[in-house]
Amino acid sequence: QVQLVESGGGLVQPGGSLRLSCAASGTAFTIYAMGWYRQVLGKQRALVATITSGGTTSYVDSVKGRFTISRDNAKKMMYLQMNNLKVEDTAVYYCNAAPLRVDFSWGQGTQVTVSS
Repeated sequence: QVQLVESGGGLVQPGGSLRLSCAASGTAFTIYAMGWYRQVLGKQRALVATITSGGTTSYVDSVKGRFTISRDNAKKMMYLQMNNLKVEDTAVYYCNAAPLRVDFSWGQGTQVTVSS
């Protein structure tokens, strides 16, 4: 089972930046595509960015040009650089395999709040 731990969230003003980190246990992390998901209270968790094991990335339109996903397989880490943050980016952010896998566990997530 791959365990995932997210960190790096916080309170930031609109237009600000944050860098989220995802630490993974287990070597399976290096094999599979991974993604960052976010969940707004009362809504379903949604995938916002993905990265393959080889580094190919994709983004939903709402974050294109503002968010950058990256990974370091040697360190079993994944990152999400978020720039020009908007109020609508406020959510709990999670990392996980993309598509989801039964051998990857959800972490506790990290809260991102964008507010003036």
